[in-house]
Amino acid sequence: MVSFIEDNRGDVIIPREDMISHAEYMDMYLAVGVAIEIHNVLGRGMSEKVYQEAYLIEAMKRNFEVERERPLHLIYKDVTLTQTFIPDFYYRGLVMEFKSVEEILPVHRAQLLNYLRFARLRRGILFNFGETNLHTERYLYLPSEDRFIMLNKDNIHQYVSD
Repeated sequence: MVSFIEDNRGDVIIPREDMISHAEYMDMYLAVGVAIEIHNVLGRGMSEKVYQEAYLIEAMKRNFEVERERPLHLIYKDVTLTQTFIPDFYYRGLVMEFKSVEEILPVHRAQLLNYLRFARLRRGILFNFGETNLHTERYLYLPSEDRFIMLNKDNIHQYVSD
């Protein structure tokens, strides 16, 4: 049976199992904070590998124990594949992908979203260090609907449980 969270008017918002906890949201918040610091110091125009190395250093300073390039298995029709994907960073179910390009393209999003769907993970962040200001896209995978939500300040309260 699917259970739903209701808003104060009694309207159905989202299935309870598709929501994330406040702690899971705070992991995403911390991940973005680390990236902002790196972009403030390094600016744009470096290679992804430079930002990855700086991210690891900054994350360690903040006791944010991310794993760099941890292989994760994909699942095809309930069968775990021997092939893996290797995200730039992983932390407690959160996949982080780095780009250093002029503009995020659909193919960049597709890479992250496919990783989430086929690894059966729910949260991902796409970072682009190649723009004047750090660009981030926070995604939540809703398995009950097989769709993705880009989280933002206007909708986050619908997807985070207390």
